[in-house]
Amino acid sequence: MNAISTRTATLKDLETLLDFEQGVIEAERPLDPFLEKGEICYYNIPELISAEHIHLILAICREEIVGSGYVRIENSQHYHKNRKHGYIGFIFVKPSFRKQKISTLILDSLKYWSKSKGLKELRLDVYSNNINALKSYERFGFKKSLMNMRMDI
Repeated sequence: MNAISTRTATLKDLETLLDFEQGVIEAERPLDPFLEKGEICYYNIPELISAEHIHLILAICREEIVGSGYVRIENSQHYHKNRKHGYIGFIFVKPSFRKQKISTLILDSLKYWSKSKGLKELRLDVYSNNINALKSYERFGFKKSLMNMRMDI
């Protein structure tokens, strides 16, 4: 296995990150019949890079960008014990680099940044039928919580 490191994303990485975004969407399309057909966007990537309350990182192997992820500081509901939490998103690893625990490295880095900002809780959304992602997040320490349900009418 090659040494993998992380670094903060910059606007110079935008083209790669736009490709990664389409990779996330392509992987999630079979899991979500509610996604619109054609090219769609999930993220405002320039904002993810430049906003003070968001930390977007990249996983690097031999100078190649092989993964991504961000944590965004959000306000919690007024009835939650933690007034703020970190919201994790845009976790992507190139298919040829999967099964090397790169997502764990990304999550560790995001967790470390979150702790440095005084956060005590991380949250994320994952499709209930995305078994591989669920296993990975549970191994990292996430626990299932509220489930979102929907239907066509």
